[in-house]
Amino acid sequence: MKTALAASTLLSALLLLPAVAAEPPAYHLVQTIPLGAPDRWDYLTFDPASSRLYVSHGDRVTVVDGSTGSIIGSVEGMPGGTHGIAIANGKGYTDDGKAGAATVFDVKTLKPIRTVKAEDDADGIVYDPPSGHVIVIDGDSGKLTVIDPKDDSVVATIDAGGGLEFGVSGENGEFYVDGAEKNEVVRVDTKANTVTAHWALKDCLRPHGMAIDRSTHRLFVSCPNQLMVVLDADTGATVASLPIGSGTDFAVFDPVRHRAFSSNRDGTLSIVAEKSASSFEALPAVQTAFGARTMAVNPATGRLYLVTADYDTNPSIPETDPRHRYTVKPGTAKLLMFDPAQR
Repeated sequence: MKTALAASTLLSALLLLPAVAAEPPAYHLVQTIPLGAPDRWDYLTFDPASSRLYVSHGDRVTVVDGSTGSIIGSVEGMPGGTHGIAIANGKGYTDDGKAGAATVFDVKTLKPIRTVKAEDDADGIVYDPPSGHVIVIDGDSGKLTVIDPKDDSVVATIDAGGGLEFGVSGENGEFYVDGAEKNEVVRVDTKANTVTAHWALKDCLRPHGMAIDRSTHRLFVSCPNQLMVVLDADTGATVASLPIGSGTDFAVFDPVRHRAFSSNRDGTLSIVAEKSASSFEALPAVQTAFGARTMAVNPATGRLYLVTADYDTNPSIPETDPRHRYTVKPGTAKLLMFDPAQR
């Protein structure tokens, strides 16, 4: 009897407690923009000067107004498929991966100007302000093709010693690139165009995404084995390792809100809060959409851009083989815009 009375009293007390609201997502979807065919996409680049978003989109680059979501136009003529995009000296740079070449285009007319020979599997493209050069990451070739935008000449080809993924400029004379083949980060002196360090990643398998906080000299490396590793950009020492979603292919850093992000194929957006140069916290993931594995950020507003499509599922293929289990529905590629929640 006493037990029943105690249980009843406890239940009554619990009912009188105020309800605790679930924590709202840190980011919310504000717009979905259909991109349509082709049914392939890769990297995105946001240009703060023009508020334009450049999306590698099959054999072209689709250009979108980053504020309104309206389609401005496209850069066409890369049948081998585009991957990276960079903007420098009033010109744009993308690639034809199969041709192993970079395509230079006019940002006003969106017309190709010329083709610059790179190496096989031309992939990511990054502008390095201190040197004034555009760096093409030739993934499978393990090379970096350095282009001078003044005359679009190749001024150097750097051997990084193994297959590569993405990279970032430190904007201090250093360039960092994922050494995916050897599970490392490769540091390059952009004045001498030479490799100055190979930093082994103990816990990271085949690094894919990379972002940087230039104020704290921290690199954020996203790894397909569901880790984000934070490195000291001066020494290569590991500062922290945090959990992320499955199927990462890109990372960005928001310098205003001090957050690093990993976009994941599993339809999650992983968020890491940088509390200080030595303190990091994994925040609750945001649900995006399956296949949204690459992204860009507008640092002024915090808006995030991701691309995916609608998929058909073959249940006979296990989830451990996503490349064959899921097939893009033709013509359904779409851009997703996520804004930070107003607190």
